Amino acid sequence: MISFDSFVADGILPIYLQIILFIKRGLIAGSVSDGEELPSRRVLAALLGVNPNTVQKAYALLEEEGLILSRTGAGSCISADEKTVERIREELLLSDIKNITAALRQMGLTKEQAAEMIIENWE
Repeated sequence: MISFDSFVADGILPIYLQIILFIKRGLIAGSVSDGEELPSRRVLAALLGVNPNTVQKAYALLEEEGLILSRTGAGSCISADEKTVERIREELLLSDIKNITAALRQMGLTKEQAAEMIIENWE
């Protein structure tokens, strides 16, 4: 079963999006794997201290995206092959790169200055 022990709410994004990102980043990192069970909606809501509808929204969106399978009375589990994990990796990386690029531009850095900062921090 997927553990949400390391889940920390950031106070910026809505919780349902944070749950989705937690699961997607877990897939990419290998801490969440295909076929792994998710906590029930009520259990996760109690663990995170949120409304069960919040967890339901996250699970529904993950199901629409094809990342989880929900079975009546049997709970939900991850459904992600290698191709899906690679697609998620690219999607999240592109999103992060766009956010960082926008922040660097907003701060007035040139492309060269931004590249230099990235190279320095790569080490």
